[in-house]
Amino acid sequence: MTTPQTNPAKSTAKRYVVAKVAEVAPGTSKLVIAGGRRIALFNVQGAFYALADKCPHESGPLCQGKIVGLSTSDMPGQYRLERPGEFVKCPWHGWEFEIKTGQSYVDPANTRMRSFDAKVEPGSDLAKGPYVAETFPVTVEEEYVVIEI
Repeated sequence: MTTPQTNPAKSTAKRYVVAKVAEVAPGTSKLVIAGGRRIALFNVQGAFYALADKCPHESGPLCQGKIVGLSTSDMPGQYRLERPGEFVKCPWHGWEFEIKTGQSYVDPANTRMRSFDAKVEPGSDLAKGPYVAETFPVTVEEEYVVIEI
Protein backbone atom coordinates (compact mmCIF):
# COMPACT_ATOMS: atom_id res chain seq x y z
CA MET A 1 0.00 0.00 0.00
CA THR A 2 2.72 2.49 0.96
CA THR A 3 6.46 2.61 1.06
CA PRO A 4 8.17 1.16 4.12
CA GLN A 5 9.09 3.40 7.03
CA THR A 6 12.06 2.93 9.33
CA ASN A 7 11.18 2.56 13.00
CA PRO A 8 13.48 4.80 15.11
CA ALA A 9 13.49 2.28 17.99
CA LYS A 10 14.77 -0.49 15.70
CA SER A 11 16.91 1.05 12.98
CA THR A 12 17.01 -2.16 10.93
CA ALA A 13 13.24 -2.78 11.01
CA LYS A 14 10.83 -1.39 8.43
CA ARG A 15 7.13 -0.75 8.88
CA TYR A 16 4.49 -1.50 6.26
CA VAL A 17 0.87 -0.42 6.13
CA VAL A 18 -0.85 -3.60 4.98
CA ALA A 19 -4.60 -3.37 5.66
CA LYS A 20 -7.39 -1.46 7.26
CA VAL A 21 -8.57 -2.99 10.53
CA ALA A 22 -12.05 -3.43 9.03
CA GLU A 23 -10.62 -5.63 6.23
CA VAL A 24 -9.71 -8.41 8.68
CA ALA A 25 -12.66 -9.31 10.91
CA PRO A 26 -12.08 -11.16 14.20
CA GLY A 27 -11.55 -14.85 13.53
CA THR A 28 -10.31 -14.34 9.97
CA SER A 29 -7.05 -13.98 8.08
CA LYS A 30 -5.80 -12.11 5.04
CA LEU A 31 -2.81 -12.54 2.77
CA VAL A 32 -0.68 -9.38 2.67
CA ILE A 33 2.63 -8.57 1.03
CA ALA A 34 5.27 -6.64 2.99
CA GLY A 35 8.86 -6.21 1.89
CA GLY A 36 8.24 -8.69 -0.93
CA ARG A 37 7.16 -11.39 1.56
CA ARG A 38 3.85 -13.23 1.66
CA ILE A 39 2.49 -12.82 5.19
CA ALA A 40 -0.67 -14.24 6.73
CA LEU A 41 -2.32 -11.56 8.85
CA PHE A 42 -4.72 -12.83 11.54
CA ASN A 43 -7.28 -11.09 13.76
CA VAL A 44 -7.61 -13.05 17.02
CA GLN A 45 -10.36 -11.47 19.12
CA GLY A 46 -9.37 -7.97 17.98
CA ALA A 47 -5.58 -8.44 18.31
CA PHE A 48 -3.51 -8.74 15.14
CA TYR A 49 -0.74 -11.26 14.49
CA ALA A 50 1.31 -11.99 11.40
CA LEU A 51 3.01 -15.21 10.33
CA ALA A 52 5.05 -16.05 7.27
CA ASP A 53 2.54 -17.50 4.81
CA LYS A 54 4.55 -20.67 4.40
CA CYS A 55 4.11 -23.83 6.45
CA PRO A 56 7.58 -25.19 7.28
CA HIS A 57 6.42 -28.72 6.46
CA GLU A 58 5.86 -28.33 2.69
CA SER A 59 5.20 -24.59 2.21
CA GLY A 60 1.39 -24.68 2.40
CA PRO A 61 -0.33 -21.25 2.43
CA LEU A 62 -1.29 -20.58 6.06
CA CYS A 63 -3.51 -17.64 5.07
CA GLN A 64 -5.85 -20.27 3.57
CA GLY A 65 -5.74 -22.46 6.68
CA LYS A 66 -8.67 -23.09 8.98
CA ILE A 67 -8.60 -21.08 12.21
CA VAL A 68 -9.24 -23.49 15.07
CA GLY A 69 -8.91 -24.00 18.80
CA LEU A 70 -6.74 -26.38 20.78
CA SER A 71 -8.21 -29.85 21.34
CA THR A 72 -7.28 -31.26 24.73
CA SER A 73 -8.10 -34.48 26.50
CA ASP A 74 -7.70 -35.93 29.97
CA MET A 75 -8.46 -39.43 28.74
CA PRO A 76 -9.13 -41.27 25.48
CA GLY A 77 -12.50 -40.51 23.95
CA GLN A 78 -13.11 -37.30 25.91
CA TYR A 79 -12.11 -34.08 24.18
CA ARG A 80 -12.70 -30.41 24.71
CA LEU A 81 -11.90 -27.32 22.70
CA GLU A 82 -9.79 -24.68 24.45
CA ARG A 83 -8.50 -21.35 23.20
CA PRO A 84 -10.88 -21.14 20.21
CA GLY A 85 -9.58 -19.15 17.26
CA GLU A 86 -5.96 -19.09 18.47
CA PHE A 87 -4.51 -21.70 16.09
CA VAL A 88 -4.23 -22.08 12.32
CA LYS A 89 -4.27 -25.44 10.58
CA CYS A 90 -2.26 -25.71 7.35
CA PRO A 91 -4.68 -26.44 4.50
CA TRP A 92 -2.35 -28.98 2.90
CA HIS A 93 -1.50 -31.45 5.67
CA GLY A 94 -3.20 -30.17 8.81
CA TRP A 95 -0.15 -29.04 10.78
CA GLU A 96 -1.29 -26.60 13.47
CA PHE A 97 0.43 -23.45 14.67
CA GLU A 98 -0.35 -21.07 17.52
CA ILE A 99 -1.13 -17.80 15.77
CA LYS A 100 0.34 -15.56 18.49
CA THR A 101 3.76 -17.25 18.60
CA GLY A 102 4.07 -19.44 15.50
CA GLN A 103 4.68 -22.44 17.75
CA SER A 104 3.93 -25.78 16.15
CA TYR A 105 1.99 -28.34 18.11
CA VAL A 106 2.74 -31.03 15.53
CA ASP A 107 6.44 -31.09 16.45
CA PRO A 108 6.84 -28.35 19.12
CA ALA A 109 10.47 -29.15 19.91
CA ASN A 110 11.66 -28.72 16.32
CA THR A 111 9.17 -26.64 14.36
CA ARG A 112 8.28 -22.96 14.65
CA MET A 113 6.84 -20.46 12.23
CA ARG A 114 8.52 -17.13 11.87
CA SER A 115 6.29 -14.49 13.39
CA PHE A 116 6.27 -10.73 12.82
CA ASP A 117 5.14 -7.90 15.06
CA ALA A 118 1.76 -6.49 14.03
CA LYS A 119 -0.02 -3.59 15.68
CA VAL A 120 -2.80 -1.10 15.08
CA GLU A 121 -1.92 2.57 14.73
CA PRO A 122 -3.95 5.62 13.73
CA GLY A 123 -3.72 6.32 10.02
CA SER A 124 -2.62 9.90 10.70
CA ASP A 125 0.68 8.65 12.17
CA LEU A 126 1.75 6.65 9.11
CA ALA A 127 3.53 7.25 5.81
CA LYS A 128 4.97 10.71 6.48
CA GLY A 129 7.35 11.87 3.76
CA PRO A 130 9.95 14.62 3.59
CA TYR A 131 7.67 17.08 1.74
CA VAL A 132 4.84 19.17 3.14
CA ALA A 133 1.91 20.26 1.02
CA GLU A 134 -0.92 22.58 1.88
CA THR A 135 -2.97 20.89 4.56
CA PHE A 136 -6.65 20.78 5.41
CA PRO A 137 -8.31 19.47 8.62
CA VAL A 138 -8.77 15.70 8.51
CA THR A 139 -10.21 13.19 10.97
CA VAL A 140 -9.15 9.59 11.24
CA GLU A 141 -12.20 7.37 10.89
CA GLU A 142 -10.47 4.03 10.41
CA GLU A 143 -7.28 2.50 11.76
CA TYR A 144 -4.61 0.64 9.85
CA VAL A 145 -2.66 -2.52 10.58
CA VAL A 146 1.16 -2.17 10.49
CA ILE A 147 3.67 -5.04 10.15
CA GLU A 148 7.25 -4.62 11.27
CA ILE A 149 9.90 -6.68 9.52
